Amino acid sequence: MQTSAALDLAHTRPRPVHWLATAAAMAAVVAAAALLQPEAATASQSAPGSGPATKAVAAPDASSAVYPLECRGGKPAVVEKGSGDLDGDGRPETVAVVRCASGIGTPPSGVFVLTGPSRVVATLVDPADGMGVSDFAVRAGAVSATLLGYSSPDVARCCPDVTEKVKWQWRGGKFARTVLPVDARRM
Repeated sequence: MQTSAALDLAHTRPRPVHWLATAAAMAAVVAAAALLQPEAATASQSAPGSGPATKAVAAPDASSAVYPLECRGGKPAVVEKGSGDLDGDGRPETVAVVRCASGIGTPPSGVFVLTGPSRVVATLVDPADGMGVSDFAVRAGAVSATLLGYSSPDVARCCPDVTEKVKWQWRGGKFARTVLPVDARRM
């Protein structure tokens, strides 16, 4: 015996109370989503100690980062590194001096800023510029180094003949580079 389909579906007719219950449930979901949103991600800086209390965060690991440096099949080598809170957000950044391993001579170096899970966020010295780096330091929210370069392609790559002392500090949402006098002392 076959039953009527109308009898089985009689309970599915929407009534005003069903629409009201659905609207109330949707309003509750929207209100909960508005209240439970995650904190917005920003790149702004705040003065040290002025933000909410945060637990200590380890500086990014320079050896696990992927650098924008092609070493012809080899892995870039981190030759120096330093950490500190450079942008005033309460979390440490790592600055790494990186270059390709070379059998002879001194290959050009790059200076990279890392944040988060060892992610490169800024290039202070591009290896394509052909510079070497010495006297590297990260102190008091600044990065300092002596850049070694060449005045012409005729200068032997073993013996840089141009020296420039520089310092980078976070200003206006980016790293600003300042050239220091050659006889300036380390920071």
